[in-house]
Amino acid sequence: MRINKTDPVLAEVDMTPMIDIVFQLIAFFMVISNFEQTQADERVRLPEDVLAQPPTVKPAHELVLNVGFVRDPDHGIPEQGPVVFHNAEFCRITDTDSPGEVMIFNRSSGSNETRQTVPFAYRLEQEKRLFYDRGVNPAEEVTVIVRADTRVPTGLVQKLIQMAQEPFTGGDGTSQGGFAKFALKAEQTAASRAFQTRSP
Repeated sequence: MRINKTDPVLAEVDMTPMIDIVFQLIAFFMVISNFEQTQADERVRLPEDVLAQPPTVKPAHELVLNVGFVRDPDHGIPEQGPVVFHNAEFCRITDTDSPGEVMIFNRSSGSNETRQTVPFAYRLEQEKRLFYDRGVNPAEEVTVIVRADTRVPTGLVQKLIQMAQEPFTGGDGTSQGGFAKFALKAEQTAASRAFQTRSP
């Protein structure tokens, strides 16, 4: 019996489903990035305001300041503050308006411990100098976004803004202007959200 030899057929992969998946992933991440709150701290409960709306254009350079209270009732820690949450530090706005130390629950050791608060004016000075050393003018190109807890007194927010506006000395020894652009974060009220949903 004679067997006819056939040339091997190369299997071709259909790339159409792969392209569809890539486009779906791109659309997914675009939607997620719109809902993301940059450097948002869950310890800050934002106030509600009728005029609060998400920004239409994201600033090219921004500095987010989270001002709120240290609270952990599950571990018997009373409310303390207000303080500025800066990375892993607790910063006092002024020596008279913010506590010199706060108590927190250390999850690694499973016990309460006291942390000293540091002056936030020094941290602001560092932030200004970091922007300036990267070639970014703090007074013209940086927007300071203040996320203050709903119970933080307005006067403390004003003091924080005044501290941010103070001039600083750059790494080259020249005097430079402080931050000049500010934005306050707030949540929309339920009535405002409902009105915008009904609007055409």
